[in-house]
Amino acid sequence: MQETLINVVAAVIVDDLDHPTRLLAARRSAPEALAGRWEFPGGKVEPGEEQLDALRRELDEELGVRVALGAELPGPDGGAWPITAKHRMRVWFARLQDGTPEPLEDHDELRWLTASELDDVPWLEGDVQIVAALSQLLAPK
Repeated sequence: MQETLINVVAAVIVDDLDHPTRLLAARRSAPEALAGRWEFPGGKVEPGEEQLDALRRELDEELGVRVALGAELPGPDGGAWPITAKHRMRVWFARLQDGTPEPLEDHDELRWLTASELDDVPWLEGDVQIVAALSQLLAPK
């Protein structure tokens, strides 16, 4: 019997959807096993919830913002990125539309990073492959 995969969605919030030069990273404060590591904001898709609806809900809960969504950053696993043995994450680019991001839930710090700063923070293990792909897509400042 195959274990059911858990669907997760996340946003790479950038300063500009057409020519991004920096992205927003969030430092986990919970759960304890992940505290202090950095990630892209987002979360689990609830049963019956559409992925993009889940992403908008998570960004509102975690950061207090509304975003304009851009293109998906396709992963190697049918569009999804394998972030743990049982979690698959779909990732979209996004631009802030309303609100100023604040670490409201499960995070204690936010930081805008340029391509040259991506290695300045310890990313969650599952996000490292996504960061590597993004480093090629951010324009030099």
